[in-house]
Amino acid sequence: MCGYPRREKEAVRLSRRRFLLLAAGTAVLPAVPRPARAQAYPSRPITMIVPAPAGGPTDTLARIMAEPLRTALGQPVIIENVGGAGGSIGVGRAVRAAADGYTLSIGNWSTHVGASAIYPVQYDVLKDLEPVSLLSFAPLMIVGRPNLPATSVAELITWMKASLGKATTGTTGVGSAPHLCSIYFEDKTGTRSQYVPYRGAAPAVQDLAGGQIDVACLEASTMLPQVRSGKIKGYAVLDQSRWYKAPELPTMDEAGAAGLVLSFWHGLWVPKGTPRDVLGRLQAAVIASIAEPAVRARFTDLGLTMATRVQATPEALAAYHKAETEKWWPIIKAAGITPE
Repeated sequence: MCGYPRREKEAVRLSRRRFLLLAAGTAVLPAVPRPARAQAYPSRPITMIVPAPAGGPTDTLARIMAEPLRTALGQPVIIENVGGAGGSIGVGRAVRAAADGYTLSIGNWSTHVGASAIYPVQYDVLKDLEPVSLLSFAPLMIVGRPNLPATSVAELITWMKASLGKATTGTTGVGSAPHLCSIYFEDKTGTRSQYVPYRGAAPAVQDLAGGQIDVACLEASTMLPQVRSGKIKGYAVLDQSRWYKAPELPTMDEAGAAGLVLSFWHGLWVPKGTPRDVLGRLQAAVIASIAEPAVRARFTDLGLTMATRVQATPEALAAYHKAETEKWWPIIKAAGITPE
């Protein structure tokens, strides 16, 4: 009985020794770093790829949107013009960019519908881009050089028929909306011309005003200042009703080419795989931007019809883009349009 206290003291001494050893071992263990917290998007400037030269309608729209997007996102939006091959070079660059929300792809019917049906692109325009929002719609306009003798669509048709295929028509690249518009116009009116492709609308308008080419079918908002100043002639718009910015110009239905309607629309995309939260942030920024009175006034001044709240969603752009592709690709293929 008297031996128990000694054993108890020994047990206590051993327990204390084990505790000290454990404490010492724990003290020398390296501290485990806490995971770094991801930076909130966006934390640096964003690039908006414009698949066309500076000065054209897509470039103009991109620069209008850049400022309100900067305000909404809190970061600069840098415009990068990448033209060529109907816009497919610029679209391809956007497809290959990191899917992190720092590269936007703005484009239109020509760059995101027509080009992929013509050029041997290394991407699927419907699958390799993530839609953000529709932005705007605008009609195309039949225009001519300032000293062209025709004063109406009927006189233009007569003049082109008398020119025996010697008339020249400017387009913004093979398979572009202006190119397809010109093909449709000639098919419906029995005329023919020699096509002169340009890398964008701006150089085409410059040559048209200078009398280097005879006619063109270009985006109406870009043409209106030139028509108003007398630098080029305006003949008709390719819309279902007269354009509110130039009500004096007839539609092609009224001018004798029934069914010739082609909308020059614009949208905004990001690379496939962009995180959902980033996509939502961008879409909210677009909605906020196009709701600003100053932006709406700029759109109206240019004659653009802004996308509605319902249209300015990823789902709406995806559906519209798919419908336009399914409608026009067979027509382009049937026309036998190939790269030049």
